[in-house]
Amino acid sequence: MAGEPQADCLFCKIVSGDVPATVVKETDTTVAFRDINPQAPTHVLVIPRVHYPDAASLAVAEPQIAADVLREAAEVAAQDKVDAGGYRIVFNTGSGAGQTVFHAHAHVLGGRGLNWPPG
Repeated sequence: MAGEPQADCLFCKIVSGDVPATVVKETDTTVAFRDINPQAPTHVLVIPRVHYPDAASLAVAEPQIAADVLREAAEVAAQDKVDAGGYRIVFNTGSGAGQTVFHAHAHVLGGRGLNWPPG
């Protein structure tokens, strides 16, 4: 059922504390933690505590929580002091776009040049 924790989901296991992560910020609706394979000096994932497979399904079902993810992404950027120099928020949707964990999540990237288009 959408929104419910999934037993086979890595990010649901991080939310529940069953899998360790380097958590940098938590709220009632989100968890932010460092990516284990960082692509920039700041690379933090911000996830909703509820399970939806991607950002679009989260936004349709629970728009306030989708907004919470975006707000917390900005908070993480400020906390890591990359907000003044610029940062990127990325939502990959589908395996063809590089999504490997099918639990909605935002990548917060900063601390180096982020030319467009990404490579």
